[in-house]
Amino acid sequence: MRILVQKFGGSSLATPELRQQVLQHILQAHDKGKKVVVVVSAMGRKGDSFATDTLLDFFSQVVANPPVRERDLVLSCGEVIAAAVMAAEIIQAGHAAVAFTGWQAGVITEEVFGQAEIIRIKKERILKQLQEGKIVVVAGFQGVTENGEITTLGRGGSDTSAVAIAAALEAEQVEIYSDVAAVMTADPRLVPEAKPIRNIGYQEVLQMAREGAKVIHPRAVDIALQYNLPLVLKKTGMPDQGTLVTHQKLIDGKSLMAKTKIVTGITHVTDLVQVTVPQADNNQVEEILKQLSAAGISIDLISFSPQDKMFTVDGSECSQVKQILQALGFAAQIKKGVAKVTVVGFGMRGVPGVMSRIVTALNRVQVPILQTADSHLNISCLIPEKDVASAVRSLHQEFGLEEE
Repeated sequence: MRILVQKFGGSSLATPELRQQVLQHILQAHDKGKKVVVVVSAMGRKGDSFATDTLLDFFSQVVANPPVRERDLVLSCGEVIAAAVMAAEIIQAGHAAVAFTGWQAGVITEEVFGQAEIIRIKKERILKQLQEGKIVVVAGFQGVTENGEITTLGRGGSDTSAVAIAAALEAEQVEIYSDVAAVMTADPRLVPEAKPIRNIGYQEVLQMAREGAKVIHPRAVDIALQYNLPLVLKKTGMPDQGTLVTHQKLIDGKSLMAKTKIVTGITHVTDLVQVTVPQADNNQVEEILKQLSAAGISIDLISFSPQDKMFTVDGSECSQVKQILQALGFAAQIKKGVAKVTVVGFGMRGVPGVMSRIVTALNRVQVPILQTADSHLNISCLIPEKDVASAVRSLHQEFGLEEE
């Protein structure tokens, strides 16, 4: 079977008019002879009746700290409603369809509420429905444990659901539809000259997703990379080609993604906090890291020297970090109002002078660098949050990303 998996985000399902656009995408693929599996997020965004954040706010008003198991039960309802509605609209349009919850679709997860990992997909039920000629609509963002407990997969979980299901079904590719037309060279709200990236490698889009680009969840890219599964990132209702994510492939000896620029894109993350712990020895650092890990706090931009231990955390975790450090006897320095800008590019590897150009670009707009970190695919700089827009624009210009 030629199987295509299409995933639609909540913003694509928010209104009857948008759902008609979704319906057209589904039926066009079906009419081309594809066996279509549709994975949906909860309809709309915060404030809309069935959106995940709306359900979470409602439950939190009922109980101040909802138990995690019951919270997952409530949050799973948004995607179930979306799947049932979308399947009903397909049937109304004259095509056979069936809606599945995560557990009906065979999505088996570990028993971790709120942030479960998919263990495997029992694909037989989906395959049977496809063989019978039905379009299968699956509730994303959720699964079930071996013991029958409903779990959710965390933010971006529907992306992960779609790619995991596609890998299990050996689908031809996954189409991820959202309100963004393609992966862009920078956030177009900050850089109006930002350009769509038509072809990009898994590693690059993975770095961009991890460093703040709201294009696809990193876990979904990890799975696609593992199974060499092509991804197409598109905007709902637009016929444009979007962004194709694959390994670099050669045709007649030339790469489809031949690099003319060493940098692929500029990303940013706001609302960060820089934490500096002075004069901590290795044993103390070990205990700090253990305590942060036990609290589920992820740290970034890690810079350790004999004098200072520096790292960043999300702003929402600032109070908890301070409590942990105070309990351990450390008077840490906390700097709020900082952000991270990141230059991402497969072509940067082994190229001298990239950091020099980053410093030049930031100096040009008088943006101080508070901390840096790098890998073979990216260089990140911590800067004052108030300077994010000017920093991203200057870096975008420095590396010629506004040019076709």
